[in-house]
Order: sequence, then structure tokens, then C-alpha cells
Amino acid sequence: MIARLWHGVTLAEKAAEYLAFLQARAVPDYRATPGNLSVDILHRTTGTVTHYMIVTHWESTQAIEAFAGADIDRAKYYREDVDFLLEFEPTVQHYEVHASA
Repeated sequence: MIARLWHGVTLAEKAAEYLAFLQARAVPDYRATPGNLSVDILHRTTGTVTHYMIVTHWESTQAIEAFAGADIDRAKYYREDVDFLLEFEPTVQHYEVHASA
């Protein structure tokens, strides 16, 4: 199993709206991809910004490629992200999962 970690930052005042967007648009997109095992959205607010971490679990790199494209390390963004995100990190992180409860 492979974990894919994406990070994004919004203004805290837009955090609830961005979370609703992620739940309505991103989660179904992840879940519709064969080989996606799970989606977790984490967030924390520090001062005026809210950090989001999306952790997804995948059966294989081929499944990630079906979601993200040939360069699986490149972050995938949605058109609507420009209304929320303060920056666009170019890459994501992947980890092999050796234990999960």
C-alpha cells in the first residue's frame, strides 16, 4: 500500500468553505479512481491560516497514476483551488505503508 500526502494552505476565514469544497469535489474524485483505498482530510488553523493535509491510500503506483497522471509526484489541483489556496506546492509525498490498523 502507498500513502500519498498533499499539503495546502488557505486563509482561516475561508477554511470551512474550502473543506466543503474538498468534501464535495476532491473526495469523490479520489474515491472514483480504481485502486484508491481511502481519503483522509486533516486540517489545523494557526493564526490567520489553515493548513490542510490530504492523506490517501492506494493499492499501487499505477492506481496513483490513473488519478494524478504519469508524473505521480506532481500535485493535482482543481480549477476552483485558485479561489482558496495561498500557494500551489508543485509536488506531493509518497510513502510505503508497512503497518495500518
